Amino acid sequence: MKIREIRVNLKGRDIPTVLESTFIKEVIETMHCCPHSHLVYVVNESDELTGTISLGTIMRQVLCHKYEPKVHPRTILGMVTYETARDIMHKKPTVATEEEEVELVIKRMIDANVKEIAIISDEKKIIADVTILDLLKMLGDI
Repeated sequence: MKIREIRVNLKGRDIPTVLESTFIKEVIETMHCCPHSHLVYVVNESDELTGTISLGTIMRQVLCHKYEPKVHPRTILGMVTYETARDIMHKKPTVATEEEEVELVIKRMIDANVKEIAIISDEKKIIADVTILDLLKMLGDI
């Protein structure tokens, strides 16, 4: 089964995206508006995917004082000065294309320890997002 076959079930679902220059407060608002997702996709001015921001990253950024034992002192200055999506995004997101096999995408997600990914076009534009639960449900329906 290919990813494109799963996209049919995902139509109408909002994809949480922000520009690289979006302020962190707006990133949080975007995440809040898409309850199916714990990830925000960061795009450039050409709508090409450039990174992702997870709920965990947001928590560490906004609640950094709660993470003191896990935050190295050298990173605190950087965390205080973070302002935009570009500052906190993961710059090498795990992605898939419509033509890939579901089993291969599941393996990639497990290897990367991610629960959701963007489905991108050849132009690196996001055309859908899919969660591991979406994929497992579709495999169960086979």
